[in-house]
This record gives sequence, C-alpha cells and structure tokens, in this order.
Amino acid sequence: MIQRIQSFLLVLVVVGVVLMFMFPMATYAIPDPNTDEMVTASLNLLPNNEIVAGDNTASNVQVLMQSGPSVWPLTILAALIGLIALVSIFLYKNRIRQMRVVAFGFLMNIVYIGLIFLLYVDKMATILAPANPLGMPPVAHYSIGTWTPIITAILLFAAQRAIRSDEMKVQSADRLR
Repeated sequence: MIQRIQSFLLVLVVVGVVLMFMFPMATYAIPDPNTDEMVTASLNLLPNNEIVAGDNTASNVQVLMQSGPSVWPLTILAALIGLIALVSIFLYKNRIRQMRVVAFGFLMNIVYIGLIFLLYVDKMATILAPANPLGMPPVAHYSIGTWTPIITAILLFAAQRAIRSDEMKVQSADRLR
C-alpha cells in the first residue's frame, strides 16, 4: 500500500539515490602554480571527472583523477540500493520479506558509506597530492553526494522500524481473534 509511512520513506530513499547520481561526492581545490587560479576537480558516481581552470595543472589533475580508484563499484552499489528500495515498496503484502529486503538495503548502504569515507574520498585526495605545488594532498570538500547516503540509511532504518511495527500490530490483532 502506498498510504503506509514506510512506502513514503522508501520513495524518499529512491529520490536520495537519484540525488547521489546528480551531485558529486567531493570536490578538490588545488592551487595552480602558473596562475593565481584554483584547479577544481570533482569525484562523481558517474565517471565524468570535471576539471575546471588551469593549463598544465589541469591536465595533471585529469591524469591523476583517471589513475585513481574506479568509481564503478560505488555506482553499481548505489544503483542496487535504489533498486532494492523501489522493489521493497511493492512487497507490502509480505511484510516479513519486505523487512528483510529493507534490512539488506540498509546493510548495503552502510557498506556504501564506509567505502565513500574510508576509501574513495581520502584515496583520491592522496592521489591528487603530486598536482599540488606544495606537495600536500588537497582538502576534500564533501558534497550532497556524500551526505545523501547517510540520510538514506536513516530512512531505510526508519522504514524497517515502521514495517516491524505494522507486523506487530497484525500479530496482535491475530491473537485477539
């Protein structure tokens, strides 16, 4: 049923996954030694690494971004989280199965968050260190694409709690009959 709160929460999870694809996970700013401009690079789920400004430094940053870790595992994982949330909306007739599917989506989301924070964003900053004239890794500025998975994890947890509460109400009503 679409009227249930967990269905609304799961729709919000799907919207959150779409937002993950639209916004970068992190942006990096590196000073260009030739000019006073900053070269900015962004890490996206879809591998179209944007490099803005600069001449020689911009090409160095482009090469370094391409030599970094592939974002395809994150892209596939995010798509699976969205697909699981979408499919679980239509499992309303079997609440136990719906609860298990949402719990699996929650675990996948936690793995996704761990990969972002522990591996991808910091790893890319260390890879971009040679492009920085000071030799220090650039600071990663987290974007909406990084914070959205945390919100979707909270929404998945809340949806699972709502499904569990519905199941408890149905079991209680069955005992009274």
